Amino acid sequence: MHFAQYYLDCLSQASYLIGDQNTGRAVLVDPRRDIDEYLADAAAAGLRIELVIETHIHADFLSGHLEVARATGADIAFGEAAETGFPIRRLRDGERIYLGAEPGREPAAGPGPEPGTGPGSESGAELGPESAARPGTTVGSGVTLTVLATPGHTPESICLVVRENPEDAVPFGVLTGDTLFVGDVGRPDLLSTAGHSPHDMAVRLHHSLRTKLLTLPDATRIFPAHGAGSACGRSLSTETSSTIGDQRRLNYALQPMPQAEFVRLVTAEQPATPGYFAHDAALNRDGHPLRDPAPPAALTLDETLAARDEHGAVLLDCRPPAAYTRAHLAGSLHTSLDTRFAEYAGSVVTPGTPIVLLADPGTEAEARLRLARIGYDRVLGHLPDPARVLADAPQLTRRSHRLRIDELLGQLPLDPADGGQLIDVRNPAEYAAGALPGARNIPLAALPDRIGELDRDRPVVLYCRSGNRSVIAAALLEARGFDEVSDVAGGCGEVG
Repeated sequence: MHFAQYYLDCLSQASYLIGDQNTGRAVLVDPRRDIDEYLADAAAAGLRIELVIETHIHADFLSGHLEVARATGADIAFGEAAETGFPIRRLRDGERIYLGAEPGREPAAGPGPEPGTGPGSESGAELGPESAARPGTTVGSGVTLTVLATPGHTPESICLVVRENPEDAVPFGVLTGDTLFVGDVGRPDLLSTAGHSPHDMAVRLHHSLRTKLLTLPDATRIFPAHGAGSACGRSLSTETSSTIGDQRRLNYALQPMPQAEFVRLVTAEQPATPGYFAHDAALNRDGHPLRDPAPPAALTLDETLAARDEHGAVLLDCRPPAAYTRAHLAGSLHTSLDTRFAEYAGSVVTPGTPIVLLADPGTEAEARLRLARIGYDRVLGHLPDPARVLADAPQLTRRSHRLRIDELLGQLPLDPADGGQLIDVRNPAEYAAGALPGARNIPLAALPDRIGELDRDRPVVLYCRSGNRSVIAAALLEARGFDEVSDVAGGCGEVG
């Protein structure tokens, strides 16, 4: 078996290439849009990607299933409940996908299958996830995937049990998508605007975990679709794999408890949903243009300002916070390539808005790629060497106002009668664990929709744990016309 995990730190996102080296058949699971690494690795291993499987309709990134299908001719597969705007293969609960020899067939000779002989399968109605073959049939051999329907995070969510041979009692592992993470489970509230209540989805998630995943042997390794930092869960670990046994013992959501308590736990204090999630979910469901790999065009300062003033473009400063706060174009937004760039950009830039990048020399192509990973393709160009341009145009620049934590603490608690507004832009669970006196919680991802709660005529002080989110929030308020905005450089650490 060939098994490879691809982990993208900036989005905390994992994808998987699984193949049978005897037949050369392979599947790619939950791919991102930039697919060259997958294709190169498959070719080096003598594998042909014949099926791209999505564990669910993703909201946090724009998946690469269309790019993979165009490049390889692979079919696209989702769980049976998925509704999409393009042709898909529907995977049924209990269905087996044979990458090795199918039942009743000899293993293919040579390095790979003949064209058009994609991975075979048998319906779960005839062969369940853990059952033996029917009398009179021949059991297949080699790498086999078993589909488990596991609704809860989304209605169409599936997990994939991976075996090196179909009769193995203990699977090699299970790809758990956004159903089960290391340290957490998938959030059930992302579809609350689509007619699925968080309560009902949490009930389905409880059932999927207990009747499907927790019936697997403890030694079964789990490989989730996300890790720490992802907004798809609340308490994800930095580990990118674990075992069913370890999660049974250590994962708070898998402890013995009544269903009602599980529902309460997994629906409480979830991270604020970044604004681009609904946009990406729609594109992943309905289809989207293929990614353009070309680097962004270079623009002059006049062209950059015209893009802003005449075409409504956002000027997105991608430099490190120290460079941005020292000098930036007035009205520009900020999120550094050194942080969770795409997620934060998707939190403060409305989907579909044209963008001009202000990036350090040599980083503009990376910035465009990361934006493409969340479906932000309207990049009009970039301003080369913005630090030099800004030095030559001081009349267009602005310097951010930042406080040290000791300076802020010396002023607390802020007296509302004096006009101060102290805003904690961390997520609800972080705020609940401890906050500065007098602080209100408006998470960064919720700030664009809640700016109306702030008084433009009163000073605003923003803080987070490390200072990354607060400087992004300060840039947003400045761009929206707030004159007296400060944030805490270096953040407040673990307050409380």
